[in-house]
Amino acid sequence: MKFSKQFEGQLVPEWKEAFVDYWQLKKDLKKIHLLHNSISPPNQKQKSFPTRLISSLRNFSPFEQPHREHGIIQVHNKLDSSASLGDSYETELLEKFDDSDAAHEFFACLDLQLNKVNQFYRTKEKEFLERGESLKKQMEILLELKTAIKQKQGKGSSKEDDSISGTISCDEESTREKTEQEQGKEKEEFTESENTDEMESSASMRRDDRKMRSLSGRVISCNGKNLRINIPLTNPTRTFSAITYLLWDDLVNQSSRKSGPDGSRLHINKAKLHHAEKMIRGAFIELYKGLGYLKTYRNLNMLAFVKILKKFDKVTNKEVLPIYLKVVENSYFNSSDKGMKLADEVEEIFVKHFAEDNKRKAMKYLKPTQRKESHGVTFFIGLFTGCFLALFSGYIIMAHIGGMYRSKPDTVYMETVYPVLSMFSLLFLHLFLYGCNIFMWRKTRINYSFIFELAPTKELKYRDVFLICTTSMTAVMGVLFVHLSLVTKGYSYAQVQAIPGFLLLVFLLFLVCPFNIFYKSSRYRFLCVIRNIILSPLYKVVMLDFFMADQLCSQVPMLRNLENIACYYITGSYKTQDYGYCMRPKYYRDLAYAVSFLPYYWRAMQCARRWFDEGQTSHLVNLGKYVSAMLAAGAKVAYERERTVGWLCLLVAMSSAATVYQLYWDFVKDWGLLQVHSKNPWLRNELMLRRKFIYYFSMVLNLVLRLAWLQTVLHYSFSRVDYRVTGLFLAALEVIRRGLWNFYRLENEHLNNAGKFRAVKTVPIPFHEVDEED
Repeated sequence: MKFSKQFEGQLVPEWKEAFVDYWQLKKDLKKIHLLHNSISPPNQKQKSFPTRLISSLRNFSPFEQPHREHGIIQVHNKLDSSASLGDSYETELLEKFDDSDAAHEFFACLDLQLNKVNQFYRTKEKEFLERGESLKKQMEILLELKTAIKQKQGKGSSKEDDSISGTISCDEESTREKTEQEQGKEKEEFTESENTDEMESSASMRRDDRKMRSLSGRVISCNGKNLRINIPLTNPTRTFSAITYLLWDDLVNQSSRKSGPDGSRLHINKAKLHHAEKMIRGAFIELYKGLGYLKTYRNLNMLAFVKILKKFDKVTNKEVLPIYLKVVENSYFNSSDKGMKLADEVEEIFVKHFAEDNKRKAMKYLKPTQRKESHGVTFFIGLFTGCFLALFSGYIIMAHIGGMYRSKPDTVYMETVYPVLSMFSLLFLHLFLYGCNIFMWRKTRINYSFIFELAPTKELKYRDVFLICTTSMTAVMGVLFVHLSLVTKGYSYAQVQAIPGFLLLVFLLFLVCPFNIFYKSSRYRFLCVIRNIILSPLYKVVMLDFFMADQLCSQVPMLRNLENIACYYITGSYKTQDYGYCMRPKYYRDLAYAVSFLPYYWRAMQCARRWFDEGQTSHLVNLGKYVSAMLAAGAKVAYERERTVGWLCLLVAMSSAATVYQLYWDFVKDWGLLQVHSKNPWLRNELMLRRKFIYYFSMVLNLVLRLAWLQTVLHYSFSRVDYRVTGLFLAALEVIRRGLWNFYRLENEHLNNAGKFRAVKTVPIPFHEVDEED
């Protein structure tokens, strides 16, 4: 394997811009190589044997002056004007090259890369050292609080009262605000950007409304230290407790004034300490991961310098490697061992306090090993794909012979069985496209695992996703093929109508199965994300939550089919084939319409929660997009009930406005495109795909697929095909559009992380020391 491919495959994707630009150095070296080849043949012809003999004798002549110690080049070490940037290196050419300009350009680029690497390494090392010191203090506080509780237990207190107390105070700055300020400061140090005023105004704006969002800040006094405890409102229990605390704060303060300074107490029990310990453990894991990335950064850059200098010596027939490599070895990024020592300290702390002195157990958390991809998975993908295609072909032939999908089909079958097929088809088409997304994200080095916060030992690979799709669709087609065979043989619907319901029940049981089979961790994570979406105002919103909620917005037809099937089987209508029962009662009809609004409502609530947590008005603007989608859906429902010209005009107006709103957000906010001053016209400066026309094509395709609602107005359907089949086709187009959207959405998120050099998660810390005045 070529080193350039190895280098690109092993570097930290979010730090790519900070690594040695090996490809630019190769381009500069190629210029020297071409020039050297064009000059060296004539020179070799001019040199005769006597000339070469005299030259060699001169080298061994005792009367010749000794060579200069510095050799071909000399690298000067200059102290940078900014002390934080460290040393700066500049190379001087002491011997004449075949093309001095090209050689000078090469070494200027090489010096620039060395200075860049040193500067970035210094900045990141400083950040991790500060984080390490902070976590050591957190660990000391945690141990002190644990000791205090143990001492109280030793005095014979009851288990219910195993807690220490302190005075309550509510004065907290958002942890997220601090994180953003640190990242902004790091970005400013490395790129020397001039966004200080904007950052300060943004931070001051957040501080103005911090009281509203500081429900989790509590200050206690322990062993002479005033500590503020930050409990993130990540679930409903903490949210409700924080709201209760806020509502009763005035009463507590009034009673404390009457009863003295000890009237209001905050109890720190084992549960709160366990949560704080969990936060600190997560922070240590992320710090260790960051230090591992720093070690990779150091080794890969060192190897890149060695490789490019070897190539230079080979091209120019000069010995530059020993001279310049000595400078590189003595430079800061290679000589500093602070990061390595900190990694050893973190490992020691983790083994002692979080792994019960079991190093093997600690390494499972600090250095999790990725699951090995099995060839058996690939084999079964091929096997089940073949089975699915065979069953699907048989099903289509049998349905065509039976006339199931014609303009005048078997109504009972299309109303009761076809929704099951439609639902599973849309679901697993979406999952298949997600597998394609994973494949493309991996190929383009988009770090989707970090963005979604997936565990490396439990995340689904694209082969796993394809296996789930092929296995599930083979089972679905097999069951429906058997069902259709029984119907065509003359069995009544009363005898076979339970089969599709049984199929749905089996899939639901597989989803909630508690046994460790069939990707249990992924199923559990999926259920947790669905829970977070349904209770979205009460849960802290992370990337995976709102990404999944966006997927549900494209699966409204599937959700309506699920609601209809559930009603059909739960009410027992399948026994009498009364498929119209669920649409006769008004409350069932209202529930069916509510299902169309729910995904947009959940997504809007997530935007509201993000605005509450972060205070950015862009989340409110995003909320408006989902409100417009709900209004357009409401106009569509009203038009379906009463097909008049007035409702039609309202539907066109609302849908057009919502489409324009959504297209703007897709292209500008979610994909980061349509940048006027970009070096790539109407795209963005950084692109993960090499061919630009793919972006233009994707934008046009997204626009066309966003206009699928026009079918509601035009009522277009394929000839001799039932309207339900047309509906499935249009729903599948929306799912395909969402799969396309997914790739560019994560590409933009990855580039944002890379722009801020954010490769590890910053876990909030639970304890903060405050002054008496604060």
